[in-house]
Amino acid sequence: QEEKLWHAMKLTACVLGTGLLVVTALVNSVSWYAQSIWDILGHFWQTRWLELYYLFEGDEWTIFLLGAALVPAIAFWCFNGILMVADVTGKPVFITRYRIQLGKNDPVDTKKLRQAIYVALFNQFFISLPMLVPMFSVMKWWGNAFSKELPTFHWFLVELSIFTIVEEILFYYTHRLVHLPLLYKHIHKKHHEWTAPVGVVSIYAHPVEHILSNTLPVMTGPMIMGSHIVSISAWFSLALITTSISHCGYHLPFLPSPEFHDFHHLKFNQCYGVLGVLDYLHGTDKTFRQTKAYERHRVLLSLTPLSESIPEAPKRAE
Repeated sequence: QEEKLWHAMKLTACVLGTGLLVVTALVNSVSWYAQSIWDILGHFWQTRWLELYYLFEGDEWTIFLLGAALVPAIAFWCFNGILMVADVTGKPVFITRYRIQLGKNDPVDTKKLRQAIYVALFNQFFISLPMLVPMFSVMKWWGNAFSKELPTFHWFLVELSIFTIVEEILFYYTHRLVHLPLLYKHIHKKHHEWTAPVGVVSIYAHPVEHILSNTLPVMTGPMIMGSHIVSISAWFSLALITTSISHCGYHLPFLPSPEFHDFHHLKFNQCYGVLGVLDYLHGTDKTFRQTKAYERHRVLLSLTPLSESIPEAPKRAE
């Protein structure tokens, strides 16, 4: 028995040791290749940044407007332009077959959509754009926003994590604030005119709400961190596209799930946050967790719509 036990121990040690060596070799190889790729990409983007910097002769205000306003706006309208074609025409079917609230916005009310576009443009030009002026002053004070050397990719990931946490905290509590009866009636009700939202509705809001809930939560992280304009541009663009996905009304393959926020528009008193962490802590997602929408709240990794693979329970006859 002792001989068998000793043999088993040696065999286990051999297998584990070999496995550890293989894993270590693989990790080192992957890390080396990943670092090489980041170095190449870093050199590419560093060169492009310097070209842009010298093209505008180091004019920081122009560069700031380009990165913090123009690039995110182009990202927002290009992405939503595709979604609006699907909303209005019902094509391509590849998009519309992934509709969350079946039978809604099929097709979308064009008059209502035009109104949403006008409000979104107003908020961008007359609310968000003027708010960049004090932000520019803060970034100038930090003195890092227009450095000729870009931040490393690893540091950008750290910044992105902090931006996301700050946005989650500020958005959750300001969002719950505008759901108070008085503020809801005079401010937030405008956004909830869409019980089945579309992408552009992400910034269809009363100006006060656009400041409190849409703009400040996204701007605060970069101002705290004193981030580079390239990081700010990437973050603003990502934030606008992400919130458009949350409002788009389609649960598309390989993109973040919009089920959480879509449920908020459907029920009004659930799912106030972005990530859902604070909703879980405050218990403002209890009803959501008991629904089929919660089961569908995941990244779709196939081409079969989740409304088909996880359908709503049939309604009982009266």
